Amino acid sequence: MAQREGDDSALTLPKFESPPHLLIVAAPYQLDIVKLLIRGAKGKLNGVATHDQIEVPGSLEIATAIQIAANGKEFDGFVALGCVIRGDTHHFEIVCEESARGLTALGLSGLCIGNGILTVENVAQARIRADPEKQDKGGDAAAAALHLIALKKRFAKATGSMGFNKRHSSDVKS
Repeated sequence: MAQREGDDSALTLPKFESPPHLLIVAAPYQLDIVKLLIRGAKGKLNGVATHDQIEVPGSLEIATAIQIAANGKEFDGFVALGCVIRGDTHHFEIVCEESARGLTALGLSGLCIGNGILTVENVAQARIRADPEKQDKGGDAAAAALHLIALKKRFAKATGSMGFNKRHSSDVKS
């Protein structure tokens, strides 16, 4: 993975025996910004994973859409993309907090989700964060999902026991 200027924390993308299948869930409320996020996410997944894409009305609906899609067991992971720009009301805080809370709850339940929902003060900030040539937060969200999928596969394949060995009744000699 090529690192962006000044970024010394980028992880190398994981390699998979077979390409994982992801779902990009985008809320196109700020369409120009979200198109940049999608471009970044698809660029990161290109050659590494396959993907489908759906749109939902807004960022609050992203977690619900992911939960619905996860019930079908078709996807290895998810990329959540949206943009919430501060306005004059408390609605900004509600959307930011609840969309993050929903995605976190799904992640803690075992789903592999890269959160690319931007929460910004203005359009200029959003453009910088979304642009694949600048901060590429869509690509970062796709990479996060891939890393979580790799971790899930790694720990699902772990064999042997950790800590004490549990003896089965057939193992006990009288």
